[in-house]
Amino acid sequence: MGSLGPDMGMGMGLGNKLQQKQLEQRSSSRFQMPLHYPRYSRADYETMPEWKLNCLLQEYGLPAIGGVDDKRKFAMGAFLWS
Repeated sequence: MGSLGPDMGMGMGLGNKLQQKQLEQRSSSRFQMPLHYPRYSRADYETMPEWKLNCLLQEYGLPAIGGVDDKRKFAMGAFLWS
């Protein structure tokens, strides 16, 4: 039973770590719907500070690129209903 030796155990541990890292990378790049939907009005988005827009977009797995006006437009398009 001891024929596997320490090398086999270490190799499997490295494989598991690699698989976990790959899963984390995949899940961080996909859209993830949190349990709640943001309930901000158009006026809220128009006055929302950039750091809060960044947090909101990151929470939903959405890109936070461009200037603050670009982020506002993107957030309003993603979260406001017509």
